[in-house]
Parts: sequence; structure tokens; C-alpha cells
Amino acid sequence: MLETSARLLKLLSLLQAHRDWSGPELSNRLGVSTRTIRNDIERLRSLGYPVHATPGAAGGYRLGAGAALPPLLLDDEEAVAVAVGLGRAAGGGVEGIEETSVRALAKLEQVLPSRLRRRVNALNTYTVQIPGNTPSVAPEVLTTIANAARDHERLRFDYTGHEGEVTVRDVEPHRLVHRRSRWYLVGYDTERRGWRTFRVDRVRPRTPSGPRFTPRELPEGGDVATYVEKGVSTAMWRYRATVLLHAPAERMRSLPLGLEIEAVDDATCLLKLGGDDINGMAVWIGFVGVDFEVLDPPELAEHVLALSERYRRAVSRR
Repeated sequence: MLETSARLLKLLSLLQAHRDWSGPELSNRLGVSTRTIRNDIERLRSLGYPVHATPGAAGGYRLGAGAALPPLLLDDEEAVAVAVGLGRAAGGGVEGIEETSVRALAKLEQVLPSRLRRRVNALNTYTVQIPGNTPSVAPEVLTTIANAARDHERLRFDYTGHEGEVTVRDVEPHRLVHRRSRWYLVGYDTERRGWRTFRVDRVRPRTPSGPRFTPRELPEGGDVATYVEKGVSTAMWRYRATVLLHAPAERMRSLPLGLEIEAVDDATCLLKLGGDDINGMAVWIGFVGVDFEVLDPPELAEHVLALSERYRRAVSRR
């Protein structure tokens, strides 16, 4: 009995982690016969889990949304509270749990009955949060992307560029990454035939999703965090700058800058950074705490000069 119970929990976990499973796939994963899988599916159904089956060679099993939440999980009020809370957490309210919140929210919405889904949407619509300094991302956008990446389905969306131009993208989504209060989508752009990083606050998904795809090998040895860190530091921003720092590269790399540092000699190094607010970039460079020279762009040098004059006047008046 214990072995059967443990197998049922493992089977339920597999059904929640992937959209579709064939009988042989589940059989191989659990090390039992397909007949045992069919019996276990019936046991889950008797417990209230809505497992749908599709006959035929291309058929399989899928955990769907039923008339009520499956037992032993959450009641209606708890489900609404958890869904809303996960949506808030996914927006970056608590550092370190954003990506976990999106995965949990995607699993919950998969089995959430329509009547409860309407209540969650109503709460999100008519509840006002004071925004931070970064653009917010709707939880439904995050779950749409997360589900497409999980199920290996191509994603079509409208993407707003730096200058406000809107293009239609067809992407094989790989991962969602949360970095410094922003969400990024890493995926393979099928039309441009290359890997790209997209700011999710600029993404507007189109439905339905595209066809299935076979996952590709990500550059940087599959390290999605390193890939995003290198790309986001400059390429994702309206303004990109190169600054010469009068300090050794090793010293600058030890600081929590999270930006690209390139050694020039033993006493200087290059800092490459980007941003949408060029005045904010001028202020931020001053926080580094070493002498520097702005190599480009000229607009950044002008803002640094204006800022220095403002500081000088503040001191001379006193």
C-alpha cells in the first residue's frame, strides 16, 4: 500500500510538471507497466484529480481543470489567496522567490476552476499596488511564458523596442530570469535565427501558442544566468556606455556591480553599462567611488558635466 501511495504522488507530480504524457513515457519514468499506469490514473480520478486521456498512438494523459479543486490541496478561499499572493510575489515583492512563485502559479492555474479564476482576475484588476521604479509585469503574462517554455511550444508576441517600435516575434522560449527587479525571457528567435533576451514588461503574448519544438542548446554552456548577465548589461537598454575607470580590474570585479569589466592595464579598466535614463546613469557612475572618464556616448559625458557643475554650485553657495 505504501509503494502504491508513493507511486501515486510521483505520478501526480509528473502530471503537474508537464502538460502531456504518453502511457509509455509514464511507464518508463515510474518503472511499471502501462496497465499499472492506467490503474493509477483511475485511482487519481477517484480521488478527484481531473486526469484527461486521449486515445490513439499520439494520445496520452493530461491533468486538467475540473469542476472543483482536487482534494488534499486547497479549498476555494485558500486557492484564491495563494494565487493572488503568488502573483504579487512574482512581481518582485520578496527578493529571491520570484521565479519559484511563477512556477507555482503556473501549476495552480492549470487546475484552477473557472469560477475561482474569475475571482483571482477580479482581485488583481481592482486591487491597486503602488508601483516601484521598474515596470510591472502582469502575472498572466509570466504564466503564459512559463507554460510555453515548460511544454516546448513556440510563443508569438508583440515586442516593443527601445524607440517604441513594435515588432512581432516568433520565439522558442527557454527560461524566465528575474534580475534586479526585472523579468527577462531567454529564447531562440526563429525568424532572426539566433538566441535573444527580451524584457518581459515589453512582451504582449498572442494566442494561441505556436507548434511544439525540440529544445536547443543554450550558449555559455547552458548557463542561462551568465548569458542574461552579459546580454542585459548593455544590449537591452536605450543607452549604452563605455567608461574608463582609474582602478584595477580585479578591484572592480570584487564590487557587486554585476557589469562587464575589461582590464586595460594594471591601473585602469573599462566598464560597459546600459540604461534607459541617461541622467540616472550619470548619477550611478559616481557611486562606483573611483575616478573615471566617459568614452562614449557624448550625451552621457554632457550629463556628467552638468551634474558636476550642479554639485560645484551647491558647495560654492554655502
